[in-house]
Amino acid sequence: MRRGLILNNAYSKLEHSLNQSRRLKEEFEALGVETDIRRNNFFPAVLSESGEIVSRAAGYDFCVCLDKDKYVSLMLEKSGLRLFNSHAAIEACDDKMMTHILLSGQGIPMPRTLPAPLCYSPEEQIPDSLVEEIEDSLGYPLIAKESYGSLGKGVYKIDSRDELRARMEALKCTPHLFQKFIQSSYGRDMRVIVIGHKCVAAMVRKSCGDFRSNLELGGTGTATVPPEEVAEMCEKASRVLGLDYCGVDVLFDGEGYAVCEVNSNAFFGGIEAVTHINVGRLYAQHICREIYEG
Repeated sequence: MRRGLILNNAYSKLEHSLNQSRRLKEEFEALGVETDIRRNNFFPAVLSESGEIVSRAAGYDFCVCLDKDKYVSLMLEKSGLRLFNSHAAIEACDDKMMTHILLSGQGIPMPRTLPAPLCYSPEEQIPDSLVEEIEDSLGYPLIAKESYGSLGKGVYKIDSRDELRARMEALKCTPHLFQKFIQSSYGRDMRVIVIGHKCVAAMVRKSCGDFRSNLELGGTGTATVPPEEVAEMCEKASRVLGLDYCGVDVLFDGEGYAVCEVNSNAFFGGIEAVTHINVGRLYAQHICREIYEG
């Protein structure tokens, strides 16, 4: 019997996440794969007294890991279970600064980015020289972004030195980065879904009142066919990061394009509704080919 596991976060009740799991289960079962949806609240893997990993997810051919728990994903992978996406790919995309570092040197355009120095003592003062260097390098407005976050949360547009100092103070003990603001992409971007290193669907997202275009923040989507250079850029990003599935957020940078983020667990409900492309089926088919035909 063919069996698969879809592993969700132990606590998340986001409808987008629940829909992702339900849709994948439907598509897997249409392909003859019995699939369980479980929350990550049963210790899927543990370390024994002898120092061995003991998997409690035995009997599955694969796991679609929709949780970003890097400890569980690594332990399951070390126990021999094939994950989609892999532990390394999930970890690389979960940390936005790490994503940019890993994509560097590959001919993939990205906004100018400064990794913020991490502070371990809240009482420490932010030096004027650091503020001035950020201003000189990026100008205003600029973007401050927490390294860990999703759905547009933890992303801030900064318009002045006072705002910059206040945001630096608020984030100084949290991993974060600073980026050049791409004015030509204000309130809009392109979300591209890549499966098996091939672009399968895309939409332009727009917001009426926010610099962020996320659908979850009120943005709207319109189906599009990505230009060849965008498709190649997104496919290359997926290969570099080792992703079986991802959503690449692309900024409109003047006459060109730039990768803003790569999401290893990008929700596909919105893009399915806009494009009428069955992304869930394409992902399930890809996984079945990798597991049962590879």
